[in-house]
Amino acid sequence: MPKKPAPADAAPSFEHSLDELEQLVVRMEQGDLSLDDSLQSFERGISLYRECQGALDRAKLRVNQLLDPGAPESAQPFEGDLRDPP
Repeated sequence: MPKKPAPADAAPSFEHSLDELEQLVVRMEQGDLSLDDSLQSFERGISLYRECQGALDRAKLRVNQLLDPGAPESAQPFEGDLRDPP
């Protein structure tokens, strides 16, 4: 079944935001942008960075909740490899 396109107002995926941020950095590092374009790129980069950081923070919280739903802030990682039971 084909994937449905995301609604126009949906937040971009982490991967899309990270890819756009990486492309933006490459363009800025080339040094060919005007001052105005550089400022607009910088503003966009900050926005993308915050989107990515928020997605990572939410993923970390979710992992912590899965490790210890009762106290996610004190969750400890699993010991050993889950593929090889003791």
